[in-house]
Amino acid sequence: MRKAGHRATATLYSDWLDTARDSQLVPPGDWNIWIILAGRGWGKTRTGAMSALIYALKNPESQVAVVTPTFGDLRRVAFGGVSGILQFLPRDAVLPGKGQGFNASANEIKLHNGSKIIGFAATEPDRLRGPQFHAAWCDEIAAWRYPDAFDQLMFGLRLGKNPRCIITTTPKPTPIIRQLMERKNTVITRGSTFENSDNLAPAALQQLQEKYGGTRLGRQELEAELLDDTEGALWSYGQIEMARIHDDDKAEIHRTVIAVDPAVTSGESSDETGIIVAAMGADGRYYVLDDVSGRMSPDTWGRAAVDAYYKYSADRIVAEVNNGGDLVERLIRAVDDNVPYTAVTASRGKMVRAEPIAALYEQNKVRHVGSFPQLEDQMTTFVGGTNKSPDRLDALVWALTELSRSNRTATWRVT
Repeated sequence: MRKAGHRATATLYSDWLDTARDSQLVPPGDWNIWIILAGRGWGKTRTGAMSALIYALKNPESQVAVVTPTFGDLRRVAFGGVSGILQFLPRDAVLPGKGQGFNASANEIKLHNGSKIIGFAATEPDRLRGPQFHAAWCDEIAAWRYPDAFDQLMFGLRLGKNPRCIITTTPKPTPIIRQLMERKNTVITRGSTFENSDNLAPAALQQLQEKYGGTRLGRQELEAELLDDTEGALWSYGQIEMARIHDDDKAEIHRTVIAVDPAVTSGESSDETGIIVAAMGADGRYYVLDDVSGRMSPDTWGRAAVDAYYKYSADRIVAEVNNGGDLVERLIRAVDDNVPYTAVTASRGKMVRAEPIAALYEQNKVRHVGSFPQLEDQMTTFVGGTNKSPDRLDALVWALTELSRSNRTATWRVT
């Protein structure tokens, strides 16, 4: 069995050397962190998975951590996805026997050579306290809800002569990305989506280029540019980072609302329905608790809003009715007729409505309980004057407007 495992490892490594681009291979030299800033479809997941797996196979008795934004990402992408570790794990390299090999409940893979690959989610940084590792793979670190999970990982990355961490992520100008790029013993690899054109459908590449080419989103998601804060936007990444806390750090909650900015249609090219959960604390601050937005059918987002209402023991659902009118309330009532509901109508432009809420952030009155990457992207890039609706941001504005009204907070706008 051991010889078969060695042969399987050699074959896996040889195949990877033959198929990988040079930029996907572990760089030479004495480095501690290898950060890959690349666009969608570049091959980040495949690179991280193969690097972590090959390290564990070539180094007996090693402990390798795999950390993703959520446990769902761990199961669907890093471990079980089409480019995940399990897709390429040689059967002969797995530790045989009952209860060995891949343990889905423990998020652990045991190999024949005594090595272990252990999965973690950045939503639970405390789980990284205590364990020690020889190597680690961090996926989409810019989307981690609690970026300090990386600090906990680094405290445990201390086994062997040269512990190493591989980071694969779409670049965003978050503090943790900027800090990592400035660290000593860091190797940086950059790459665009189009470098992997041999493995991506030509029609998909053409569609992406036509839709996003030259746009800020395309520069970030396809060309992997690390962009600075948007001039004219009401929020900056640094400002939001200053507002970020852990769930345990929030004050006692006095009132919670679910705000909905419904999409008119539900097709593939439709806008998203923004659904934001926000609360008012005993300390007079406002807390953004969750973002359950998405591209959904009316029935689906109605159910999602009501589910959030009960999950967070909310006091009310607030929904914009400019486009849906009475239909919005009927959808909510069809799911649950007893939910307290308030309809709101936008009589001013998005930028004007958002300015008093941005002022609350400037006054240090808002906290983000964790990270909400898509919402925060909209906050830091919206400057008005665009046909693209920032649905998550709209829902956030409605939620905090409702809470500030109930808190009798005066909001002033100077023109």
